[in-house]
Amino acid sequence: MRKNTAVSLLIALALALSMMGCEDTKARKENEQLKARVAELVKESGDLQNRVDELTQDNAALKQENDQLKSKAKTKKTKKSKHHRRSSSAQ
Repeated sequence: MRKNTAVSLLIALALALSMMGCEDTKARKENEQLKARVAELVKESGDLQNRVDELTQDNAALKQENDQLKSKAKTKKTKKSKHHRRSSSAQ
């Protein structure tokens, strides 16, 4: 009977070790997938930062152009009377 118990324990131990190895393999595979995803996200983050920088420069250029156009528009305006006078014969 003791031989059966010892054999059962050895079989259980072998199964436990193989299960641990299987879980370790799964963990390594998941870890590699996560590392790949992090690398993708870092690349996307860099691309997005470059895009933000480009848009910031474009925005500054457009603001400067807008300010120039506003100043030109102010200098071109002439003073005109908003009210028209009625002539005395029209009354």
